[in-house]
Amino acid sequence: MRGYATSKFRILLLILMLGTVIVTVTASFGQDTTGAAATPKPAGLFQLIMGHIDFVFLTIAALSIAGLTLIIQGFIQNRREAFMPEATTLRIRDMIEQRQFRELIEFTENDPSFISRALNPALKRAPSFASMKEAMETAIGEQTAEQFRKIEYLNIIGNLGPLLGLLGTVLGMIEAFQAVAVTKGQADVGALSQGISTALTHTFLGLFLAVPCLAAFGVLRTIVDRLTVRGALVAEELLLMIKPAEAKSNAPMVAARPVVATPAVAAPPPPRRIPAPTPGIQGAQEPA
Repeated sequence: MRGYATSKFRILLLILMLGTVIVTVTASFGQDTTGAAATPKPAGLFQLIMGHIDFVFLTIAALSIAGLTLIIQGFIQNRREAFMPEATTLRIRDMIEQRQFRELIEFTENDPSFISRALNPALKRAPSFASMKEAMETAIGEQTAEQFRKIEYLNIIGNLGPLLGLLGTVLGMIEAFQAVAVTKGQADVGALSQGISTALTHTFLGLFLAVPCLAAFGVLRTIVDRLTVRGALVAEELLLMIKPAEAKSNAPMVAARPVVATPAVAAPPPPRRIPAPTPGIQGAQEPA
């Protein structure tokens, strides 16, 4: 599955197939199925679009290809199997249980999954657990921002679509009314309507570009948010499994250091005061 997610040829082939289907369906609306040649029918949508190719049309077409590519890549890459594979999580868990920390560092260094990229900076900060936790939180934040930046281009393309469509419509209306001005108001109504309909095709193209991109952006944003939260919880759980190992590894180091206890020096007792004998009492105690 990982090969399919990174195969540019398959993604390009899928884009060409979708483009062929769209062109075929659109062209079918412009065909005359009755076979009557006496009454000319209005041109179909595909004929109107292809009959007025300008820089606005080319820009929208290029953005459509880019948007479709980003949508396909977004849904392929933002899957649980590709984002944080279960096999990778189980292997990391086994390495931690077997205390294979050197192999764990090498594995997380080369593995591109979310869990490995979150744990690798933390493992390099051992044995301080506070530093490890801080490094993992920083790595999770960077990966989350990176995932959102990847799908943010869909939001940009979706917002540019209506603006480009409006630009093409305004230019078409300017040309249509310019024809009216040249003929001093005597322009053919049919020709004027044809010009307006051609201009409005840019609006259709802009909306046709914006709606799928914005819809896919909203769905992918929810998926990325859910996956990053789950990945952060799993990474924190794995990091807590390393914490007892840190305490055990530090215990012999602390015991090896001789601790010399300083004996407490007792204060000398206060001198005992012996009262002086009273002469009268002393004489009374002497024998007769």
